[in-house]
Amino acid sequence: MKRTLSMIVNNQLGVLNRLTNLFLRKGLNIDSLSVGPLDGKQMSLLTVVVSINEEKEVEQIKRQLEKQIDVLQITDFNQHYQNFTNARG
Repeated sequence: MKRTLSMIVNNQLGVLNRLTNLFLRKGLNIDSLSVGPLDGKQMSLLTVVVSINEEKEVEQIKRQLEKQIDVLQITDFNQHYQNFTNARG
């Protein structure tokens, strides 16, 4: 299953490398990666699409990303989509 994770991160040298290495160490292939600066250029929006087989892998990678000092916020778009479709019933 493909998962889309979007992160607001500090726009600093080496942040992209550290975060993509987390996915590499977990053996997760990045299907799509998009990065762009936000207003003021002190932060960037990083969006990653990965193929993940089990829900526990998603939770584990999210916990590891949250531990990174340069990650300010994480949004799991698949989780938001499921909540939206469940609410519409």
